Amino acid sequence: MSHEANASPTSAEPDAHVLTRVANCIGYIELERPQALNALTTAMVRTMHAALDRWRDDPGVLAVIVRTRHARAFCAGGDIRSLYESYRAGDQAALDTFFCDEYRLNHAIFTFPKPYIAMLNGVVMGGGMGISQGAHRTGGLRLVGPTTRMAMPETRIGLFPDVGMGWFLARTPGAIGRYLAVTGETLDQASAVYAGLADASLDEAAWPALLDALESEPFASGAEVVARIREAALPAPELQRVAEGSSLATARGWIDRHFSLADVPAMLVSLEAAQRAGEGAQAEWAGQMVEVLRERSPLSMAVSLEVVSRAEGTMADCLSRDLDLTRSSFAMGDVMEGIRARIIDKDNYPHWRFENIEDVRREDVERMFERPWSLTDHPLRELIG
Repeated sequence: MSHEANASPTSAEPDAHVLTRVANCIGYIELERPQALNALTTAMVRTMHAALDRWRDDPGVLAVIVRTRHARAFCAGGDIRSLYESYRAGDQAALDTFFCDEYRLNHAIFTFPKPYIAMLNGVVMGGGMGISQGAHRTGGLRLVGPTTRMAMPETRIGLFPDVGMGWFLARTPGAIGRYLAVTGETLDQASAVYAGLADASLDEAAWPALLDALESEPFASGAEVVARIREAALPAPELQRVAEGSSLATARGWIDRHFSLADVPAMLVSLEAAQRAGEGAQAEWAGQMVEVLRERSPLSMAVSLEVVSRAEGTMADCLSRDLDLTRSSFAMGDVMEGIRARIIDKDNYPHWRFENIEDVRREDVERMFERPWSLTDHPLRELIG
């Protein structure tokens, strides 16, 4: 057993806003930047990755839990204000460094050899999805509660679902992944379970008692840690009933009908036809979706749909492509204008590169996917699987 496991220290890089510790053979990563809804900085990402590197082969660490002590947000994403300021200053290296480090962390989580458990309360968006969704691949789980609000809202700021989320969205039921990528709509706990983006549910009021149990009861393996959490959570039959009663389940037929179409213009035509067809819940929902699609970045929606369509390969492939797209999204896309309108000036009136989705040509989308690096020079060429 390592010195860290024996001593159970708390550690963090200066200003990293991340605490790491080991208690009862469980490694804890705790996000501590509540004033920014735990938005990720390069220092935070590096602290998290360093902890995983220490614990990967440490026999004194059976499982890892990532969480926050703060109710409003698990993690609202990356620190996009800082990225905006770096790009305006001409500091491309700062952007590349952040995204490279973030995507390496996402891959490290996805390939972690021990159960990785994400406790997801409050806002879970963008980069917060990147540091949690990989838990599903490790034998761990994604625990949600009544306050959970999960989304990849990138088309609202002219970006795309990055952090490898294209891989997960491509594997959701029916056309749900395409719908979420294009609209950026938010999921509550029931809808997150229905979409396959959460594995267990427990009211956050019961989380302190669960955490006390995890720090005091004996565990012989990471699987036993996971089993203890499942024991505390909603039983599987009840969880399934909750998921099947979700708003996403209610809209599933409509989502599959409209968002399985070939491109965003076709989706919009189909939704507008459903809106005109008459009154009722489907027409109302279709009208809401038309408003959403008319408000999002046209280029970003087209690129986001393509991200999901191209996500049949490995996570390494997805993350490498995501890095390429960060370059084009800042240089040729709408992200700078989106951040200006939504975050900096907050006028909520972005002037998108294309006024309408019908104006976006196939070659415009393809140009966004052109690689700025060769395969041998790519910063993420070391990622495998």
